[in-house]
Amino acid sequence: MSAMLEIENLSVHLDGPDGRRLVDDVSFDLADGQRLGVIGESGSGKSLTALAVLGLLGHPLSASGSIRLSLGDGDTVDTVSAPGRRLDGVRGRTVGAVFQEPLASLDPLMRIGAQLAWPLRRHRGFRADALRRAVLDALAEVQLPEPERIARSLIHEVSGGQRQRVAIALALAAEPRLLIADEPTTALDVTVQAGVLELLQAAVENRGMSLVFISHDLPVVAGIADRVVVMRGGRVVEIGDTRRILTAPREEYTRTLVGASRALDDLLPARPAGSDGPTSGGTE
Repeated sequence: MSAMLEIENLSVHLDGPDGRRLVDDVSFDLADGQRLGVIGESGSGKSLTALAVLGLLGHPLSASGSIRLSLGDGDTVDTVSAPGRRLDGVRGRTVGAVFQEPLASLDPLMRIGAQLAWPLRRHRGFRADALRRAVLDALAEVQLPEPERIARSLIHEVSGGQRQRVAIALALAAEPRLLIADEPTTALDVTVQAGVLELLQAAVENRGMSLVFISHDLPVVAGIADRVVVMRGGRVVEIGDTRRILTAPREEYTRTLVGASRALDDLLPARPAGSDGPTSGGTE
């Protein structure tokens, strides 16, 4: 199976005389169509690694090593060394992203329909009536009610769960080959989490995309990922198939994470009969 993403010896460090490394010599890959979970405590380097993949590290951060993204037909781009203009054509079309807080990642002054229209126009060439239909179709695909009303709304005029669905619609609009979801349900009410997770899973499966799912919540990752990368202190601690990581972790830190997750599950009330998703995830 061909690689969608190959990260080799990635380091992210602070510029200046200190030059402290926040991500240190990280390497892992992602096969085409595979779903990879990246877990670890806050400050482990998960989000910085995602920003490096997207080429979105800004001053005072810089990266070294290589991050090769497959563009299809054997062509690749290294997001560490590629110029910004080159990456403008890669973000959205090759790799899309959903972040933890849509209020921070979406434009508060632009109507939702206008924000969705931009990638649909730029990357897929929709115009006029076809563009308006594509905007409504994108909102309907993420199961938003009343797409016409949502398209006319500003981002603060819809609920938190609806905002995250808008963010997913934006990430999918240009039909990327890879989706990066960085803590996409952490800011949501527990009753909304499961619906968003189901939506992400369905989108990845229906479109045949690769997925990098970043979280500190092991049960959530276990329900969505084929493989898991465990990070701590900016380094990769362990990599393996999800089942093996859950049942036979090799590193002490991974065993601690798995044990803490099981202990939390034991403290939570049992789920109602017929409910789906991880115990600590919630429903919508």
